[in-house]
Amino acid sequence: MAKKTTVEKTEKIDPLFVKSKIREYIKNKDCNTASAVLDGAILNGIITGMLDKAIARAMANGRKTVKDRDL
Repeated sequence: MAKKTTVEKTEKIDPLFVKSKIREYIKNKDCNTASAVLDGAILNGIITGMLDKAIARAMANGRKTVKDRDL
């Protein structure tokens, strides 16, 4: 069975991003931001999944420090 690298849907964690910065970035690309993008768990799940993979890679290489190359 594969190890889960994302947060369970029932588990609630604080956003790992700055909502205003996401909205500003999208607006600068001449697009609008749906509230579901900022309030939903999808973006947070993508971020935590990426970080979990980086953590696993660092630990597999015998390190406790996550480096840019792990991303």
